Amino acid sequence: MKKTSIMFVAMLLATFTFAQKVQEKAIPAAVSAAFKTKFPNAAKVSWEMENKTEYEANFKLNGEEVSANFDNTGKWLETETEIKTSALPAAVQSTLAKDFAGFKVEEASKINNVKNGNCFEAEIEKGEESYDILFSTEGKVLLKTKLEEKEDKD
Repeated sequence: MKKTSIMFVAMLLATFTFAQKVQEKAIPAAVSAAFKTKFPNAAKVSWEMENKTEYEANFKLNGEEVSANFDNTGKWLETETEIKTSALPAAVQSTLAKDFAGFKVEEASKINNVKNGNCFEAEIEKGEESYDILFSTEGKVLLKTKLEEKEDKD
């Protein structure tokens, strides 16, 4: 019984650790209005709560997979667009080759956010090691985040 209780608590915690799907009707009006103003041509929109005060819209725009984050007042925070790894700027590819030799780029994105402006993200992997690396357009590493486990791909 004790093992069952521990497993239940662990599963419950894991469920609340990750983004939660949210029905569009539950999105605050300010967030919904800001999204529709910024992305009037978005298609196939789905919503998640990143945390208590941040919403993420996942959608298609001009045939590309895009996500955009807004705070609960409707303030835009970030837009992330998936790109081919070959579309990473030469400066980013150079830094990857030099500083992360042997790592394979699994996913790449172009990001525009309030904090860093335009930048790029690469999810890299070598063996059991995985990182999300945020780069400036000039190839400077802005943030390196170790990924604990291989995430499920959508």
